[in-house]
Order: sequence, then C-alpha cells, then structure tokens
Amino acid sequence: MRGDIIVVLDDVQDPGNLGTILRTVDSIGLTQILVSKGTADAYNPKVVRSTMGAIFRVKIIECEDLKQTLKEIKKHKFKVVVSSLQTENTIYDINYYKKVIIIGNEANGVEPEIQNLADEKVKIPMLGKTESLNASVATGIILYEYVRQKLKIS
Repeated sequence: MRGDIIVVLDDVQDPGNLGTILRTVDSIGLTQILVSKGTADAYNPKVVRSTMGAIFRVKIIECEDLKQTLKEIKKHKFKVVVSSLQTENTIYDINYYKKVIIIGNEANGVEPEIQNLADEKVKIPMLGKTESLNASVATGIILYEYVRQKLKIS
C-alpha cells in the first residue's frame, strides 16, 4: 500500500454515502479505498452520480475478509483507527501518519471484531445533542483533519 493513510469502509450501505466518500477521498489525493464485501455496490447509478467523476480516479478494492486484510496491513506498521463513542480521544488527538481510517456502517458503526483490531479509537467532538453524524459527513471531517495536519507539516 502506498501513502500514509488508507481509508476503509466497513459495510457502508447507502449509495449516496459511498459516492460522497469516494469524492472526498479523491479530493484529498488518495487513489484507492478498501471496502468490505457488505459495502454498497460502487457501480450503483446513485454512487456513480454522487462521485462527480471521482469513481474513475479512485481504485475500489473489495476485501473478501476485512479482518484478515487489516492484519496484513498492520504488518506494514500501519495503525488502525476506528470511530467510536466509547472513547475520550477525539480526531484532533492523533497523528495521521501511517493510519488506516475505518468508517463503519450507518446504523451499527464499525463491527465489534474490527473495533477489537483498532490501535486507536477516536470520536468527533460535538457541542450539540446529536451523538453521531452521517457516514460521509464524518469521513469528510476526519479526512480534513488529516489534510490540516499535512499542510501544517509542509
């Protein structure tokens, strides 16, 4: 795997979310994304429309066994980061170098077996009463913290 960040989708179901996430991944310069078998079909017309062309620039790699794929990636000194409400750490508390960012299913989040592989758990701090955000919105917020850190280093 090239690069210092890898985005992984764990059973993201909504085609609009998938398309928007692909567009966001493209906007930060990533050229590939890993998806679990349970993720929406990348060639669904709604996905293709919402990517605004990003689907032609981002390679979508479907993982037969996401847990095993993550174990292999970790052998290359990548740390797995999952979003979770069961942590005090926020997205601003970690360095995004050599990280695998896992975005979970809209209804259930990141599956427990994958959460158990995580090296770090983070949450997006919120001031209002809402506990969680739409998967594509959350992905955008997390990935743009990565961008902020990259620009600060440059």
